[in-house]
Amino acid sequence: MKLMRVGEAGSEKPALLDADGKIRDLSGHVADIGGEAIGPAGLAKIAAIDPKGLPEIAPGRIGACVAGTGKFICIGLNYSDHAAETGATVPPEPIIFMKATSAIVGPNDNVVIPRGSEKTDWEVELGVVIGKTAKYVTEAEALDYVAGYCVSNDVSERAFQTERSGQWTKGKSCDTFGPIGPWLVTKDEIPQPQNLGMWLTVNGQKMQNGSSKTMVYGVAFLVSYLSQFMSLHPGDVISTGTPPGVGMGLKPPRYLKAGDVVELGIEGLGTQKQTLVADR
Repeated sequence: MKLMRVGEAGSEKPALLDADGKIRDLSGHVADIGGEAIGPAGLAKIAAIDPKGLPEIAPGRIGACVAGTGKFICIGLNYSDHAAETGATVPPEPIIFMKATSAIVGPNDNVVIPRGSEKTDWEVELGVVIGKTAKYVTEAEALDYVAGYCVSNDVSERAFQTERSGQWTKGKSCDTFGPIGPWLVTKDEIPQPQNLGMWLTVNGQKMQNGSSKTMVYGVAFLVSYLSQFMSLHPGDVISTGTPPGVGMGLKPPRYLKAGDVVELGIEGLGTQKQTLVADR
């Protein structure tokens, strides 16, 4: 299933995309795409509904694909080819940092360049959405705790991230720096999360063209690993790292400016399109 949330910010309705590409209203069956609705029982309930019996919703704004995210966890330097382009060594264990949940926006919302920024960058990433509470889970059982996957753009301000001392979080958490969606694609539709094509363009120019197969630490490992340190709850999102082609890795580096248009997508998970605007 392709689950989504549609409507103006703060007033989104839960919905699904049917086989004909029509948006169907789920608000008569679930309160939102999050919490119990994306657990095993909740997803089974939605799957049992005949989409043709649901009201159709006219296309409009698409919100973030999951509601009630308590943790937005990101993994750094998790692609061997991306680590190489930045001159970094692949870490012996995953690099973990947090992106503030206040950064979350819809997949096609504007991305706001924060005041003082000169190095706003792009990162197409595979997002993993947790469906049930995971604590101390093994790698073998880890995918049982995943509701599904989504496209994530881990927008980053590199000067804030690496030149202002301290942790990476402040370069990752600016408002609008977390577009996710358009859909939460349930895991039954993505049997091989480690073999998905990924791409990103800036003003129509292809910048990233990679695959999740070059991830150093795969989805199952990451879910298990993170669950050793913290409980993962329904609606939590793990953004799993980016392939090569980010602005920071270019020679010379290239960063985003107001008016730029970023488009990105992952095989089977849909696409995003954002226009960059300056903060006022």
